[in-house]
Amino acid sequence: MKHRYLPMTEQDQKEMLATIGVESVEELFSDIPESVRFQGLYNIKEAKSEFALLKELKQLAAKNEDTDSNVSFLGAGIYNHYKPVIVDHVISRSEFYTAYTPYQPEISQGELQAIFEFQTMIAELTGMDLANSSMYDGGTSLAEAGMLAASHTRRKTILVSEAIHPEYRDVVATYAAGQSIDIVTIPAKNGITDLDALKGLLNENTAAVMVQYPNFFGQIEDLQTIGELTHEAKGLFVVSANPLSLGILTPPGKLGADITVGDAQVFGIPESFGGPYCGYFATTSKLMRKVPGRLVGETVDSEGKRGYVLTLQAREQHIRREKATSNICSNQALLALAASVAMTALGKQGVQEMAKQNIAKTRYAKNAFEAAGFEVAFQGAHFNEIVVKTNGSVTELNKQLLQDGIIGGFDLGRVYPELENHALIAVTELRTKEEIDSLVEKMGVYNA
Repeated sequence: MKHRYLPMTEQDQKEMLATIGVESVEELFSDIPESVRFQGLYNIKEAKSEFALLKELKQLAAKNEDTDSNVSFLGAGIYNHYKPVIVDHVISRSEFYTAYTPYQPEISQGELQAIFEFQTMIAELTGMDLANSSMYDGGTSLAEAGMLAASHTRRKTILVSEAIHPEYRDVVATYAAGQSIDIVTIPAKNGITDLDALKGLLNENTAAVMVQYPNFFGQIEDLQTIGELTHEAKGLFVVSANPLSLGILTPPGKLGADITVGDAQVFGIPESFGGPYCGYFATTSKLMRKVPGRLVGETVDSEGKRGYVLTLQAREQHIRREKATSNICSNQALLALAASVAMTALGKQGVQEMAKQNIAKTRYAKNAFEAAGFEVAFQGAHFNEIVVKTNGSVTELNKQLLQDGIIGGFDLGRVYPELENHALIAVTELRTKEEIDSLVEKMGVYNA
């Protein structure tokens, strides 16, 4: 056998060809005219031995700059957080690692219980009545919330705060285009949603108002006021929340949110070069039958023993998809399990302590930057991130920092032209006082 991972011998190939009545593989393509077939060799490298190939791939991988070999202050939606070692141990078990959709509850109780635990913890964190068994990521979760709101209210306009992650807003706009839903941006003022502008935009066509908590700049929005304004206009209030921050901040569900979404990447899921991640979707009980994706419910069997099943969804979710409430169907259970294991290992006190450390260390960084003569753009309450003004290009500054083993902040000028030469600096519980001081010192040198 030439390819050890393709378990087919030459005899197997001959028997299959004979079964379908052809003599060669080439004969299978006889209906394709010679004139349109590719002639020649592909412009790719010659095949290598397994040992040589692995050596080359390792050399290529070593060129990557990562958070194991560098100190990271880059956030902007993806964060370098503590991951309990037990996470990888549990999710690497074959019964979880290879599992797919648990259609058959009689053989999927472990998988179903794990998903149920994830739903329960997300519901508790967000203060919502229930949560689904996970989505692709935070962006698709927010978009699905918008589509649910438009369907539920039978309205066609969604108001989206400018202080929401720009990529999330792009995903919402993409979903909305297919549904002929209008997206209107609520301007940001001083780093948070402009409430006066919101009041002027709300009307009888408003299906939902969307804000982020904390927002893209790390600032804390006034959810209570925004929720009251939204409900006065009879729209749904949608909040995209960092679940770690909810270990210390008041949950959106207690401040009037109808739908709370976000990404569970902060719990046990590494940055992974941009994905995959684990979106969550939590809502009130009145909207439970419109929730996208899967819900796992707890029940009892004929003998009164506790059990778990997929519930409150029709088979259309998976087969007759044009009849489905959502076309989110792929299994995200492994990443939801990772988040569940991390939350369980941390416990309520651990999540709260992590959140407190993010606040305290970000506050220390803010004070250190200001003491060094930097301008911190926004002065409101913040979590995890601050916006620091630089004297020149953030991109060039970051190139210099990387030479010192520091991954700098996000260049806000890439997505907010008015914030050119501003860096979004993320400070998580993993950053030490010495690392923060080093960042401020080196930025001061390069920024002079």
